[in-house]
Amino acid sequence: MRILQRKSEPDRLLDTVGDSLGALSGGVSRSKLLKAGLIAGGVAALTAGSAVISEIRRRTKGDGS
Repeated sequence: MRILQRKSEPDRLLDTVGDSLGALSGGVSRSKLLKAGLIAGGVAALTAGSAVISEIRRRTKGDGS
């Protein structure tokens, strides 16, 4: 009897996105998708961090005026 190895949610998501993009662009490797995801996540994190810093500056500037 063969034991089924289920894929994790991120693995299934990458497979689905890869299949969809592969159909459109003629094939995208999993490593490229992973790199693109990491870059997009990093940009999102930097943007969120910048927004938090701006909000903190506004609050502290508003308290002192």
